[in-house]
Amino acid sequence: MKNVAVIFGGISTEHEVSLRSATSVIQNADPAAYRLVLVGIAKDGRWYHYTGPVEDIATGAWEKNGRTRPAAILPDAGVQGLMVQSPDGRWERIPLDVVFPVLHGRGGEDGTLQGLLDMARLPYVGCGVSASANCMDKAYAKMIFTQCDIPNAAWVQADPGSQAGEAFAALERQVAGKLGYPVFVKPCNQGSSVGISKAGDAPALQKALELAFQYDTRVIVEECVRGHEVECAVMGNQDPVAADLVGEIAPTHGFYDYEGKYLDDSTTLYIPARIDPADAAQLRETAVRAYKAMSCTGLARVDFFVRYDAPAGSRVVLNEINTLPGFTSISMYPKLFIASGLTYGQIIDRLIDCALRRAQ
Repeated sequence: MKNVAVIFGGISTEHEVSLRSATSVIQNADPAAYRLVLVGIAKDGRWYHYTGPVEDIATGAWEKNGRTRPAAILPDAGVQGLMVQSPDGRWERIPLDVVFPVLHGRGGEDGTLQGLLDMARLPYVGCGVSASANCMDKAYAKMIFTQCDIPNAAWVQADPGSQAGEAFAALERQVAGKLGYPVFVKPCNQGSSVGISKAGDAPALQKALELAFQYDTRVIVEECVRGHEVECAVMGNQDPVAADLVGEIAPTHGFYDYEGKYLDDSTTLYIPARIDPADAAQLRETAVRAYKAMSCTGLARVDFFVRYDAPAGSRVVLNEINTLPGFTSISMYPKLFIASGLTYGQIIDRLIDCALRRAQ
């Protein structure tokens, strides 16, 4: 039986999503195969070993029910475990075989946690440092996609200060000339659509920039691709595979925002996606190619648009890669592999196996 640390919570704006994702992972992991070591990170960055009820994680009650102790993973490769502080102040070690980070956004999906785990020589589920950092950063990811001839939406970068004055006027001229309205304004290093706005004219663009710069010092402005929003789940290391089916997002909020993803029932998911089979095949092939181009390992959800008004063969446009996608009960990543024939438990088994093989 392997000791598996499931890390949840975190310092990002996606803290609450992580709690729900981790609950699903914990509830579906095979208790005969894994001894789960639950590690919660509070919003202030403090780490805790948690031994209370699983159902308290999703609600956030885990921090207040008296079942936590201070904990840490040290970058010392000789430790290879979780250090937990006992009530009398002594530190005790819980050995770990593998870590399953269920953290979304900054501090968990951007390569920082992965760097710590590499230094500690602890195998972990998911992508390594460079893949995590580059996929998380929308501008850097687009540069790599373009270099690898992977079609993606047209974009321009907005720097701090460009939301006002002559700098804004210059940016707005570039946006209007190169992209045309409407556009999407996105912080470079945020997930779950946090800080993203759709802008239909110059005043809305200015307002959207002000919001985005609250979350990051670098922002991109991206063309609005009119088409189906389609997602593909990919798993593996050197020879990754895409799920047999791809899924479509049909939002009613104007785009697939945070509320539509996690807080209400306003979004409809279609599995399989309502697209031409040839487009679905091209999309799956492109997803694997992008996964390899970014040096992804373990897992990723690759998101696309399939244009309504383009000829066959040129409709598929890559949007972004999520290296630690949602694992909630309504999340597309597990749903796609389940629809392709796996159980949730088998997905967990395969991801842990990928982590162990990568470490070897």
